[in-house]
Amino acid sequence: MNSSAEQNLITSIRNGEESVWKHVIETYEGRLQAFAYSRLNNKAMAEDVVQETFIGFLTSLPNYDEERTSLESFLFRIAAYKITDVLRKQGRRPSITIENDPTIPGRSRKASSMARSREGTDRKKNHLLQTLSETIQKWMNDSQYERIKCCELLFVRGWPNKKVSSELNLTEQQVANHKQALLTKLKDHSISELNP
Repeated sequence: MNSSAEQNLITSIRNGEESVWKHVIETYEGRLQAFAYSRLNNKAMAEDVVQETFIGFLTSLPNYDEERTSLESFLFRIAAYKITDVLRKQGRRPSITIENDPTIPGRSRKASSMARSREGTDRKKNHLLQTLSETIQKWMNDSQYERIKCCELLFVRGWPNKKVSSELNLTEQQVANHKQALLTKLKDHSISELNP
């Protein structure tokens, strides 16, 4: 994809065009899952890493500079960090660091982009906290406690979908639906932050 087309694609995502976001997921989901599986050797964890990668992309969208970093490079870099987090939680050390992993497209990151990322961190954290607080309060008001428990196990404890399904006696599809509900809220709020 040429840089002009990619910039148009990112603009469409920022404008909340659902079909464009679905296209991005369809384009990169398979490759990201293969990448994650090659490091984790666990299909459920790899799927969770890919979902977390897409969340990471949406929360980073306000500070993403598509002129300096391709979408593919950015997504794979996020996935690599998520994989490292999973391995550390398991007490495993990554066999290769993100900086010298030859399978991550466009590995080098310029200092200016790192500075911009740090500058936006507090704002993103506050926005994310507000979004989560509002969402959880609404679910409590609507007595959607199953959804709250499910998302707590997924996002706070970092459990894979299958384990949450077993713990809460839900189908994996129900777990995926609860997860998607929260992801959609986060995405909608990320877009609203860009377009106040």
